[in-house]
Amino acid sequence: MAEETRNKAEYFIAFINEFGKANHLSDIQAYRYLNRYKGVEMIDRFYDVAHTQSFRDMVTDVAAYCRRQGGGL
Repeated sequence: MAEETRNKAEYFIAFINEFGKANHLSDIQAYRYLNRYKGVEMIDRFYDVAHTQSFRDMVTDVAAYCRRQGGGL
């Protein structure tokens, strides 16, 4: 269980970093945006599938999801 939690946390950190790079945001700005527009919740809910996809595809998909939730990126 601890291993799974660590893996998930590492994925979240890496994803937030990649999302920030793709959208020219700092890590904290990326996290706040993803949290506000439910991107963190989406990744948490679908982690089992998300972590098998490329970061590039996931950044695109999560950005689209956040836009549908009212985000502007």
